[in-house]
This record gives sequence, C-alpha cells and structure tokens, in this order.
Amino acid sequence: MKRFHLHGMYKPGDMILGGLFEVSLFSVIPELSYTSEPQQPTCYGFDIPAFRQARTMAFAIEEINNKTDLLPNITLGYNLYDNCLILGVAFRAAFALASGIEEDFLMDENCLGPSPLLGIVGDSFSSHSIAISNVLSLFRVPMVSYFATCSCLSDRNKYPSFFRTIPSDSFQVRAILQILKRFGWTWVGLLVTDDDYGLNAARSIITDLARSGGGCVAYVETLNKFHDPVDYRRIVELMKRSTARVVIGFTHVDHMLYIMEQVIEQNVTGLQWIASEAWTSAPVLQSPRFMPYLGGTLGFTIRRGEIAGLRKFLLKLRPDHDPSYNQGKSMVRQFWENVFHCKFLRSPQDKLNAGERVCTGKEDLESIASNYLDVADLRAEYNIYKAVYALAHALNDMLQCVPGKGPFTGQSCASLDKMAPWQVVHYLTKVNFTTGFGDSVSFDENGDATPIYDIMNWVQLPNRTAKVQTVGDIKKSASAGEELILNEERIYWNFPSKKPPRSVCSESCPPGTRVSRKKGEPVCCFDCIPCAEGEISNETDSMECSRCPGDFWSNPQRVRCVPKGVEFLSYQEPLGISLTTASFLGVLACSLVLGIFTHHRSTPVVRANNSELSFLLLLSLKCCFLCSLLFIGRPRLWTCQLRHAAFGISFVLCISCILVKTMVVLAVFGASKPGAEGSLKWFGSGQQRGTVLALTSIQGAICTAWLLSASPAPHKNTVYQSDRIIYECVVGSVFGFAALLGYIGALALLSFLLAFMARNLPDNFNEAKFITFSMLIFCAVWVAFVPAYISSPGKYADAVEIFAILASSFGLLGALFGPKCYIILLRPEQNTKKAIMGRVKTNT
Repeated sequence: MKRFHLHGMYKPGDMILGGLFEVSLFSVIPELSYTSEPQQPTCYGFDIPAFRQARTMAFAIEEINNKTDLLPNITLGYNLYDNCLILGVAFRAAFALASGIEEDFLMDENCLGPSPLLGIVGDSFSSHSIAISNVLSLFRVPMVSYFATCSCLSDRNKYPSFFRTIPSDSFQVRAILQILKRFGWTWVGLLVTDDDYGLNAARSIITDLARSGGGCVAYVETLNKFHDPVDYRRIVELMKRSTARVVIGFTHVDHMLYIMEQVIEQNVTGLQWIASEAWTSAPVLQSPRFMPYLGGTLGFTIRRGEIAGLRKFLLKLRPDHDPSYNQGKSMVRQFWENVFHCKFLRSPQDKLNAGERVCTGKEDLESIASNYLDVADLRAEYNIYKAVYALAHALNDMLQCVPGKGPFTGQSCASLDKMAPWQVVHYLTKVNFTTGFGDSVSFDENGDATPIYDIMNWVQLPNRTAKVQTVGDIKKSASAGEELILNEERIYWNFPSKKPPRSVCSESCPPGTRVSRKKGEPVCCFDCIPCAEGEISNETDSMECSRCPGDFWSNPQRVRCVPKGVEFLSYQEPLGISLTTASFLGVLACSLVLGIFTHHRSTPVVRANNSELSFLLLLSLKCCFLCSLLFIGRPRLWTCQLRHAAFGISFVLCISCILVKTMVVLAVFGASKPGAEGSLKWFGSGQQRGTVLALTSIQGAICTAWLLSASPAPHKNTVYQSDRIIYECVVGSVFGFAALLGYIGALALLSFLLAFMARNLPDNFNEAKFITFSMLIFCAVWVAFVPAYISSPGKYADAVEIFAILASSFGLLGALFGPKCYIILLRPEQNTKKAIMGRVKTNT
C-alpha cells in the first residue's frame, strides 16, 4: 500500500489506538486520467477545533498511562490521521492502522514490529465509518466513533464491531419531531447531504412524519459534495418561494457554508433553522455575516462534559516534542504554522514567502487569539474522551480475566501477546464505567451509547455576534422513555414578533369543520369544510364530522349537539293565543245567542224557527268552538284520540240539526198543499230528536271503530324539518279519517241541496235561504281546507284545521242566527205574529 503524505500525530506504546479526525477544512481530489499515476489529494485549511479533538485523544491516552488502577504496566500509544474530508483517504488511513504497515514501533528488546492495534477512534463522518467498518468488521477490529450518527450503523449484522459514544440519528430525528410537534410546525423544508448521513436522516424524517401524522415535508434537497453554485442557487430560490418557514439542515459544515452564501446573496430572511449536531456548534457559521440569517437557530449538540487538566495539557504542546516533528507530515507543525503565521524551514532549500517569518517552536500558545485553548464547551472532545476510556476499560477487563473462568472456549482468557480483535469487541460490549464528570458509559445491544442531546439556541447579540445558549435537553431513560425538556422563555426568536413562527401548509381546521384533502398535494395541505347540518366536530383537524343522535341537532357553530327545537301549536305563541281567543269568542257568541233566544223564547221569531232544534244547534256550535282547543298544545294520546272524534261528532250534530230543520221547513210548506196534511206526522218533536240522534250515532260508530282499529297517536316528526322535532298527531287510519270527513261532507251536501230546493218558499217562516248560504260557506271552507291542510307543515296544519273549524262555525252561527238576533234586538216591531203573518200573506 502506498504511504501517505498526510499530516498526523503518533506516539509509540505497547498497544496502539488509532484515530481519524477531519483537521483539514477543504480538499481537492485530482482528476483521474487512467494514463498516469494519480496525484495525492490536496488538503488545505486547518480546523483548530478538530486539532483540539485530536489532542484530547492524546490527553486521554496520557492520562490513562499515568493511572495505576487502569492498565498498570501497559503503555498506550496512538497514531492519529487527518482524513482530509475524503473517504478514500480515511479508508486507507484506517487500513494502514489495522494492518500496521505505516509505522514500525519497538515492542520489546528482542522483536521489532508494529505494536498491536487496540481499536480505532473515529471516523467523524457516517459515510466514512460505514465504508471503513464494512471492512474492519470482517476482522472484528473494534471501531468507536465519536461523531458518526447514521442510524444504519446500529445494524449489528453488518457492523458487529462498530460502537459509538454519540446518539444515532434515529434518536436525533425523533428529537427533531418532538421539537416540530412542540411548536406546531407541520410544514418544513429539508436539506440533507448526499451521503449516508443525510440520506438516511431524510428517509427517517419523512417516514416518521408520515407515520405519526405530525407534519409534511415541503421539499427535500440533497447537497452534493461538489458544491455546484448553480444547484445551490436553485435550492435557495426554492426555499425563498416555499411557504415553509422552518428548514431542517441535516448537513455538514461545509455544505452549510455554501448554502449560506446563496442565502445572503438572495437575502432570504424569515426562516427558522433547525440544525443537526454536525453544524450546531460550528463557530465558522456563527460569524456576524451569517447571524442575521441564522439567528434563532435551534440545534442539537452532544452532551457537554468537563475534562480536568485538558487545558494544561494543550498548553504543553511543542513541535519538537512530537515524534513526527522531523517529518513533513507532522500535524503539530501544520497547527503551529497556522496559528502563529510562520513557517518551519525543513531543509536549506526551503524559502520564505513575502511577509513570512521562521517558526522557532518556542512561541507562546497563550498569546494567540484562537479557540484552541477553549475548553469551556467540550462536546465532541468529551465523546472522544469517553471512546478512549471505553477501549482502555475493555482492555483492562480482558487483562483482569482469571484463567479457567474466562468467557472464551474452555473458559480461557485472552493474552496481550496473542490478543485477537474480536476478543476486545467482546469486552467492549460489556463496558460500564463512570467518567470523572459523573456520566455513565455503556453500550446497548446495537453498540450505541445512552442517547442524550443538549438543545442549543443561537442568540444574535446587538453587535451581530453570536451567543450559543443551552435551552433544554432530550434524553432517553428506561423509566420515562424519550423526555424533552425545553425552556421556551429563554429561546431567542429572530423574528420581529419575537415569537415562534407559523409554518403550516394549511391552517388547522377549527372545531365545526372537517379536513378535506387537496388532490395531488401532501396531506398537510387541505381545505376546511364546514360540517353539514346535523353533524359536528369538536376537535381540531377532525377528519370527519359526526352525526348527532336522533333527538339532537348541531348548534350554529357545528361544535356540539343540542336538543332539537320542539314545534307544536302552543298556547304561549301569538298564533295559538289568537286561535284560542277566537275559539272563546265563538263560545261567547253562542252563549249570547243562546241567552237571547232563551230570554225571547216566547216571541214569534224564536217559536217560528223550531226553538228546540235552535237550542240544540247552538249547543253543538259551542262544542265545535270548544273542540278546536284540543288542537292546541303538545299532542298527547288522549288529545289526539279526542280531537278528531269531538270535532266529527260536534259537526255532525250541528249539521244534523240543520238538516232536520230544513226537512221540517219543506214538510211544513209541503203540507199546506191540498191532500198533503198527513206528511207532518213524520216530523214531530220526537221524530226530529230521533233523527238527529240517529245521524249523530252513525258518526259516533265511525269514530269508535276508528279509535279501536287504528287510533290516532302523537308522533315526533323529524323528517319534514331536520333541525327540529314536530309534534303532531298521526291519524292512524287514513280510511277512518276519510270516513269521518266524508260523512260530515255528505250531510252538509244533503242539507245544502234541500235548502237550495226550499229557497223560493216564503222567507218569514223558513230559513232555507240562510241555510243555503250557511252550507255554502261551510262547504267552501272545508273544500279549501283539504289542499291547505296537506301543504301546511307542522303546527300550521293544526292551525289550518282550527281555522276551518272556527270559520265554518262562525259562518253557521252568523248565517243562521244573525238575522234573527237582528230582528229580536234591533227590529222588535217585526217580532210579532201579525207582522210575520202579514208578510206571509203579502208574499203569498
């Protein structure tokens, strides 16, 4: 394998720990011509925080070497490489570490050769870790990553020797979903890197959002590693057009830098960013240039820890103390030249550029303006620290094995000189220790550490500088599951309102409406359709409206069912009061007429008009007026049964009296003809009463048969008007009701015909003309009643029937008794036998 020309750090030891770090900021991959030997990749830029991470690993190894209770008599060494942000470089570095062909260390006095590899700490990229672990897992070489979060790495079938001290992306995705749910953000944009880290996260976010129904993704854009400006410009234009105000960035720092350049160029403001752990703590993005756009960002970071003595160790760094100092690939020399802006002259041929000075290696690290010594916010460093200690504890547990009680074949133990990588993996799965910061470190069955994230918020200060503050955390525990703790009052919102933004495709449908999906659009985009009458929804974003039970109806807001309004002709409403008043006026009029006839019963007018039948007629009319009251009020069984029977019998009694009077008038004047004197014997008082009784009894028999066979009954009508209950009386038997009305109509028609035949008789002693007129009124009212009754809804049908009863009753009362009362009260001179007889003679 070809040797590297990359920067690194190493230290010899009995056991070697490998490390992979992204110290370079940028890289250029040479084009492959396939006609000549490919050139080495070019790495440029220097990431000081990444170098501090590498130095943290060196510090952890030195701290372990100084301990007497952990790996006594064993000296750990390290070999650390810059992965140059390139998968091929990281892969070759890892393979060199595993094979031991890069550097040779003296193991003991008798044998030269590389020291055995205990494990590799790294890589920080998920894609790198996947590729490297795919190969190293074949040999069960343990690999403990401090920053690779892809959930795919939890597959123990594919990556049996992979471990990590950072939570997997599946936990981070669930944490993001909880944040979205907390603030009601259901419409989000998603930017991901075109690698395993971003693509797996995008797949998880889209799937989990769809499964939970908690929101939709407005757009998903992948950021490729070539950083094409045209593509980035298109993506930012899409972000600008979209109605999604929340953007999730599951990207690396370099991708965000290119995106933000376009955001600034197009001045895209008003976005709420949610950062993945890859760039939440990136100082390069927290510059005054970016903060007007990235202020208010919510992001996830690794749990912060404290590492005692780290700053002191960082200050001890000297280029001449590094074993690789005399080699061109020294990472320490590169760091020194970067922070002190000087250059080491490696050979006499080396020349200084204009403005450069020679590095002495004695420069003071405390005098530099750099974040190299910033140990106040150790996150990735703390994960590296735990990874190194996890490997050390695994080796220590392996060396503590008692022969005959070991976990391997024949209860054997592993030995240092014959140690196999898979044996270290075995002990690594059982590691359980507590750091000096108080955190417990162990791995689950998937090689994942106990997940916990701090939630960070980027605060834009007045001078546009950034302050990153912790506003909560999310962790997983055996008892409470995933628990989100968020201090919303501390969150800085980069909006004029200083409140969380609204990011929805469609506003929530309030109670009283239902969701109607828009065809061809995500489920978060919908219309709100008001519930139909009789249906309600009492929840926000209800998918369907519920129909109210039979006796209930929706209120105007369609949010709850209320008892339906009850409708019947009531004594309390104006219509009921008017009809009741008219009924009592009719009864009073009948009583007045009856009183007048009683008082003047001996006068010729009363005596000449068959006073007995007149009194009976007045009594029946009074019953007609009173029976109308049975149609007012809430229908009951007894009122439904009685109303039609009383109405039918009262009117038959009334019309029977009129019919008999008409027949008597015809008989009297017919008897005045020669030879017809004997016909009067059939119209005596007894026969008259008998005829009236017989005709009325027939109606009584009809009513009795009707009530016994199919009695009228109260009924709740909910069909005619859906929003109210109409209380009405159903006739039970239509035939019975038709028979009752038909019998009344037959008698009325017969009376009308007889009266019409007698209309030319002397008008002093007969009432034929008045009876004819009264029957004409009666028939006209009841003929008009039928269509009006059928077409009238609810209580108005009862009102029509009452009106017909009252109108016909008043018509009969006025037509039959009005002229007589007029003569009795106003023309008493005509109420004499002489006057009546005189008129008869005159007329004859």
